[in-house]
Amino acid sequence: MASIEEFDPLNTSVPATKIEVTVSCRRMAGGLIYTKIIDCFSLSLFPVVVLYVQGIGTKEWREFGRTEVIENTLNPDFVRKFVLDYFFEEKQNLRFDVYNVDSRSSNISKHSFLGQTFCTLGEIIGSAGARLERVLSGIPGKKCGNIIFTAEELSNCRDIATMQLCANKLDKKDFFGKSDPFLVFYRSNEDGTFTICHKTEVIKNTLNPVWQPFTIPVRALCNGDYDSHDFIGEFTTSYRELSRGQSQFNVYEVLNPKKKGRKKKYVNSGTVTLLSFKVESEYTFVDFIRGGTQLNFTVAIDFTASNGNPAQPTSLHYMSPYQMNAYAMALKAVGEIIQDYDSDKLFPAYGFGAKIPPDGKVSHAFPLNTDCENANCVAIEGVLEAYYECLRTVQLYGPTNFAPVINQVAQCAADVTDGSQYFVLLMITDGVISDMVQTKEAVVNASSLPMSIIIVGVGPAEFDAMEELDGDEVRVSSKGRAAERDIVQFVPFRDYIDRSGNQVLSMARLAKDVLAEIPEQLLSFMKSRGIEPRPALSNSPATHITVHL
Repeated sequence: MASIEEFDPLNTSVPATKIEVTVSCRRMAGGLIYTKIIDCFSLSLFPVVVLYVQGIGTKEWREFGRTEVIENTLNPDFVRKFVLDYFFEEKQNLRFDVYNVDSRSSNISKHSFLGQTFCTLGEIIGSAGARLERVLSGIPGKKCGNIIFTAEELSNCRDIATMQLCANKLDKKDFFGKSDPFLVFYRSNEDGTFTICHKTEVIKNTLNPVWQPFTIPVRALCNGDYDSHDFIGEFTTSYRELSRGQSQFNVYEVLNPKKKGRKKKYVNSGTVTLLSFKVESEYTFVDFIRGGTQLNFTVAIDFTASNGNPAQPTSLHYMSPYQMNAYAMALKAVGEIIQDYDSDKLFPAYGFGAKIPPDGKVSHAFPLNTDCENANCVAIEGVLEAYYECLRTVQLYGPTNFAPVINQVAQCAADVTDGSQYFVLLMITDGVISDMVQTKEAVVNASSLPMSIIIVGVGPAEFDAMEELDGDEVRVSSKGRAAERDIVQFVPFRDYIDRSGNQVLSMARLAKDVLAEIPEQLLSFMKSRGIEPRPALSNSPATHITVHL
């Protein structure tokens, strides 16, 4: 078991939500040219779908599972589901291959290939009604039909447990006082190891502590297995035992193995009593996405002179013909994940801290595409193109002011507070903020809006001042007013660079950390405003589909 000193509540990962993906295919007859004819009087197929997943930072595909084989159909609706762990902060690449089963071999390569498609789990969940339809491809010059995915969140992933515990007659540990007790929860893993999943507050100088009630997702306690054991200090229980609530069965002896082996008359080191326990269901991030909530992604890039001359290889903005610079990597890492949850794929992109043409005035919120009426770029590739073009036309200058861009996005967020949209601002910078006072005020004002801010620091500078904005420990405040919610996440990109030079892995590590808090930040806004997710959008197929091959 891990020692108590190893516990870091900010880095303790909660098991992912589990998503159930259902697969159907339509109009598969075109692929029959490449299949063996099983029934000479019929052109029916015996289709099966194979799912492959791709590891983070690798190009290798691993088979995850297969549907059942359905006989004699060109339009199969498969019953067997794929159940996947879902991480919003990861780009989870999926590949679906369709085959016609024309022998008894379990080797999939022995069967006839009918087509394939690629997508991410985020694309399925982020599509209207969590329903995604794609054209199958892979057979040159032939129509292979369509494949349809629908996603559902497993119901037991939305349960949260609220409990309260107390202890009596604990051992005295402090030389001049009593003890400062607290509880640590450990969840057992399938391999016999233990993962810390919760720590209570410390109660000072007492042998009879009563801890505050706390709430924790059930999946964090037992990962959906209601009989797995949780280590609490030095006694064991299970989720099922806890769920019985307060009773004579939920008074636990606290045992100290060392004392038990040393003292023959040792009984226990006190008892812990469960005072209350209840389980409720709450709305999840997936509920809001399936109900149509869109993530609006905005980018702001630092064009101050401290980045160095973009024409020089030492510049943080240097455009190497061989690899992306840190700005492009951060933008691509975060943007490629968030774009799955934005239906129009139009992203406003701004720069700050540069002199812009034609008059050479310094701007702290200029559109990268030079269109002052419409700063939208088409998809992440469009943002990257506008960024590269902007480097050729503006003069890097200064200072590094954050407040103008934050206020600009906040104005947009203030116009849509009904839960239909949530705004995510990515700011990439190389140095210390020049307008910290104004930025703090902007963050405090934005904390009451449907908005989150991600700040990525690039380069070797010290970013200590940035930690003031990241309210994990202490909420940022301005003019005596504290932020309503913690909406800022700051990280220095250098902490995520892969030593072997694998840019894909570096980007995946960055995205995983900076995006991990977005779902909870979205939920905290919705909860604070009493907003419930709308019913899932219709899963019915469109009445007319135009396919271009």
